[in-house]
Amino acid sequence: MSTLDETPAEGTRGLYPFLDEYEPPDRTPDTAETEARRSAVEKTGEIVRLRRWVGEESAAELAACAGQMAARFASGGRLFSFGNGGSSTDAQEVADAFLHPHRGPALPALSLTGDVAVVTALSNDVGFEVVFSRQLAALGRPGDIAVGLSTSGGSANVVRAFEEAARRDMLTVGLAGGGGGRLTELSELGVLAHLFVVPSSSVHRIQEAQTTLYHVLWELTRHALGPAPIPRAHDPG
Repeated sequence: MSTLDETPAEGTRGLYPFLDEYEPPDRTPDTAETEARRSAVEKTGEIVRLRRWVGEESAAELAACAGQMAARFASGGRLFSFGNGGSSTDAQEVADAFLHPHRGPALPALSLTGDVAVVTALSNDVGFEVVFSRQLAALGRPGDIAVGLSTSGGSANVVRAFEEAARRDMLTVGLAGGGGGRLTELSELGVLAHLFVVPSSSVHRIQEAQTTLYHVLWELTRHALGPAPIPRAHDPG
């Protein structure tokens, strides 16, 4: 029987065989539901505490970063965002938050993860480590903003992108998890103007907290800009 002919249960066991290995022999639907509820409560409490801690620890730098972003936007700057895997979808959300806000003026923003043709061409013909830096080399200019996300802080292509952005006098903003990884080194070297680190080893909690961080950045940037109209920027393409 082919994979497509398998029942959902059989397909799940094939993809995640370890789930059956740790199935308690005495588990019943009632105990499974109780465990699921307990886990949900614990995880919810964890992310609430983490978000509160990050907000308190990063409040001053968030405000300073948003002020600098607002100044760049007011001068015609554009925002470019990037990341890998789940962080690539977050990068798209960052760009969308600024470009298609639910209130306030639209600000010029572009996710470097969105053009599949460009991403795959650079990856195949040059190397995955330059997939973002090459785009910044082509599109970026002084006064623009580079926002990169990495749960580990160690993504080589994110590091290369920040190095390219710094050379072009772009405002560099990094979001990382754990201890910050290589992005911490870039921050210490002055390559990163702002770095927000979520102190967790859980990829899920890191990304949830990073979502809060970049939405707060959007809100503070919008507030710093005030009601004044935004100059029309050149098309990034």
